[in-house]
Amino acid sequence: MTVLVTRSAPRTAPPPPGRDPFIDVLRVFGMALVVLQHWSMPVLSFAGGRISTGNALATGWGWAITWISQVMPLVFFAGGAANAIGWRAAVRRGEAFPSWLAVRLRRLMSPVVPLAAVWIPLPHLLLAVGMPEQPVITASRLAGQLLWFLAVYLVVVAVTPRMLRLNMVYGWRVPAALAAGAVVVDIARFGTGLEVVGFLNVGLVWLAVHQLGFLYADGRLTRPWTMALAGYGLAAALVVFGPYPGSMIGMPGAAVSNMAPPTVALLAVGIGQIGLATALRPWIVGVARWPGVSRMLGWAGTRMMTVYLWHMSALFVVTAVVVVGLGVSTPEPGTSAWLSGWPHWLLVLALALWPLLRGFARFEVAGRGAPYRGGAVRIAVATALAGAGVLTLTVMGFVPGLVSLTGAGLLLAGLALARSFSSSLTQSN
Repeated sequence: MTVLVTRSAPRTAPPPPGRDPFIDVLRVFGMALVVLQHWSMPVLSFAGGRISTGNALATGWGWAITWISQVMPLVFFAGGAANAIGWRAAVRRGEAFPSWLAVRLRRLMSPVVPLAAVWIPLPHLLLAVGMPEQPVITASRLAGQLLWFLAVYLVVVAVTPRMLRLNMVYGWRVPAALAAGAVVVDIARFGTGLEVVGFLNVGLVWLAVHQLGFLYADGRLTRPWTMALAGYGLAAALVVFGPYPGSMIGMPGAAVSNMAPPTVALLAVGIGQIGLATALRPWIVGVARWPGVSRMLGWAGTRMMTVYLWHMSALFVVTAVVVVGLGVSTPEPGTSAWLSGWPHWLLVLALALWPLLRGFARFEVAGRGAPYRGGAVRIAVATALAGAGVLTLTVMGFVPGLVSLTGAGLLLAGLALARSFSSSLTQSN
């Protein structure tokens, strides 16, 4: 696979090959903010064998926080830059695309295996010991919903070389075309009332922000403040004059969600976030080079996926003890009781996550494995199977039944095909 030469040279020099501390910060910051948001939002109470869930950000102007805290656009942007840098390095090494994709598939999907191994039998055990059914089913369903990110991200990784070729030839026109497609999808969605049409934007919106990461890797994001103002300004106009809600996450009882499926409003906020982050890049890179921050980034970088996959399990453990077991409900959001209790709540959740992190982080590193020596067809089948597996678990969760077993089986089959079966291959990636 060769890389085409761009028709016009970048106006600024791209970051040097290798690790970019700015991208490392965005990835760690993004995942940390995802966890903070998920831990801070729930408004929980338990009565009559049922747990009730609300959203603290649905109170007052809380939705405005989501214009910063909904960082999935930044995560895909950082992933786009990292994938561009990584694939170009692989080309320089002479590495074939199937091998490059196999490594990434294993790194992404291997940490899901212990999650499935725990959560598939766990609902049965909890119900057997007398836990109320509704909280158990709710938790087992939510535990799988986080996997949507892996299903989508696996697709954008798989198409990285081809999309990077388009980027080298057409530059800004590629994300512009994807954004135009997202506009058409939203018009069709809201014009016809068919929500299912909106799911086409799962591909268009996330590919668009991923493509902006390519432009960053080429040094072609040269007007970050313009991006920030245009993105946030367009988002504000869409919310004020269009059919879009103000929140960039789904809210209880809301007729429309900007996130599931993603909308042009979310894309606009993502452009604003990317512009703001890029404008602050010199300061961010300076902070990232502090010795303590650098060590933290190195430690967190090898555990991000484990934290992402297990942070909701920590929430379920604490909820089972505090809300279901002790009957302590979440105070009214925004009150002094909620504000004073929030740091303690986060501390307890962090303590609950720590043993999970210690126990399962090894799978994130172990996913690298030996070099892949299979062909393109086998890795394509492996990617399809793994993607189908995590998508199944995303939709159905780990609710007791054959569906969760089927999803886990597809995932394991994909991972098995992505590994080298030659015993003579011992070199590590």
